[in-house]
Order: sequence, then structure tokens, then C-alpha cells
Amino acid sequence: TFFINGFVNVPHAKYYYVFLSLVYAVTVFGNSFIMCIIYLARRLHTGKYVAVFHLAFSDMCGSSALIPKLLDMFLFEHQYISFEECLTNMFFVFHFMNLQSLTLLSLAYDRLIAICFPLKYHSIITKRTMCLIMSVMWTFSVAFFAVLVGLLTRLSFCGSTVVNSFFCDHRPIYRLSCNDNSLNVMMGRMCFGLLICLPLVLIIISYFCIALVLFKIVHNVDRTKAMKTCTSHLLLVAIFYIPILSNNIAAALTSVTTNVGIINISLTQTMPPMLNPIIYTLKTDEVMQSIKD
Repeated sequence: TFFINGFVNVPHAKYYYVFLSLVYAVTVFGNSFIMCIIYLARRLHTGKYVAVFHLAFSDMCGSSALIPKLLDMFLFEHQYISFEECLTNMFFVFHFMNLQSLTLLSLAYDRLIAICFPLKYHSIITKRTMCLIMSVMWTFSVAFFAVLVGLLTRLSFCGSTVVNSFFCDHRPIYRLSCNDNSLNVMMGRMCFGLLICLPLVLIIISYFCIALVLFKIVHNVDRTKAMKTCTSHLLLVAIFYIPILSNNIAAALTSVTTNVGIINISLTQTMPPMLNPIIYTLKTDEVMQSIKD
């Protein structure tokens, strides 16, 4: 078994976990609400909203994989977890977090086609196309994290089994091993580069292409209207990627204490799924009109 340490010498830490339980409640309600609206409103039965529905589903499942287990461990003091259960929890937390990243990339592709190739948009971005993209994402993500988690089974843990995190995180666990973990280190770096940095770079490239097209639009009204369709997605990208990159840069440049790291990572993983449905509701005219209907 592993012992998930959580906060070290922090008085009243349980209040923070109560706060996360409220975040989880809002996340489940908000994303369930968005999924219901998309399901019930026929005007939203388009390729774009297949991706939005998938983002809401991934957000809700990602929070469900993380927060209930976290509350059980620290509010009810069940901090010992078996090796198999720990790896299962790690797989689902990482898998759904990765799906959030890849879904934001698919929405960037949707905006790229809508603005750069408007006449071909409805023939390219169909429900079938988006479902195919989501299927490829699931296949890739499941295969990648099955390998990432599976490689931990080759490690030996002959010393401490205290995990200095708030869940079964990959890096704190492979660092406890007493045999060669170079393959796990490589997979961790590949995970960050391939599944976080690469999608972000592709999103930036797509918006660079969109910006070039927008500058060619003569009328300010048309340009503003086109830009408005991108604002909700840009907000989601900023909320998801900026905290993750900030945490990793801070960890690389300075020595972050366990408590600060737990707060940073937990907020990074729990706040975007809560905020995403709120942003889509307030910033997207189609969704607002569907709610009114």
C-alpha cells in the first residue's frame, strides 16, 4: 500500500477539502446542465457542439476521478491505498485531463475551419467527423496512459511508500522506487511535451492563421463578429493551459514546498472543469438562446 500524505503541518486543512467538495458540486451541476442543453436543443446538434459536449463530459469525469477519492482520503482519513487502486486512480485522472487538452485542440480546429474556410465549414465539421476525432482521441489516450501506468509495475518500492501529493501522482510515485526509473522519467517528460505542450503549440498556430484572415476583413463589424466566436474558446484555453505551464515552470526553476505544490496542482485540476460550463453559458449566444428556448 501507499500512504497519500496530503498537506504537511497545515492547521484546518480540512476546510480546503470542504472547499473542493463545493467546487465538485458546481462542476457536476454546471457540466450536467451544459450536456442536457446540448442534448435537448436541436439547434446545437452540430459538429462543434459534439466537441463541447465531450469537453463537459471529460470535465465532469476528470473531477469525479479526483475529488471524491480525495475527500474520502482526507476528510475520513482513509489515506492508505493499495498499489492496484492507486494505479487505477492515476490512469483515470490523467486520461480525462488529457481528453480536456485534446478536446480544446479539436475546438481550435473547429474555429480555424469556421473562419478560414467558411464556405466549406458545414461539409468539413460534421457530427460524424467530430465523433471520429473523439474516437481517435480516446484510443490514443487510453493506449498512452495504459503504458505510462503499466511501466510503474516494473518498479520496486523497498523504502518509503509515503506519497508527497494529494493523489496518486506519477512523479512522486516513481521517485519512491529503489531500482532504475529512467524509463518512467522519460514517459513523464513525453507526457508533458506530447499531451500538453504540443496541443498548445497547435492551438497557437491555428489562432495565428485565424488572425491573418481577420486582418484581411475590411469591415470592422464583420471582424468583431468573427472574433467574438473565438472568445469563449480562448478563455477556456487560457484557464486550462496557463496554470499547468506556470506550475511546471515554477517547479523547474525553484524548489516548491509540498503544501504549495498541492494547492497549485489541485486548483489547476479542479477549477477549469468548474469554470468551463459557466464561460460557455455566458459567452456563447447560441447556448444562451437555447437555454431561453
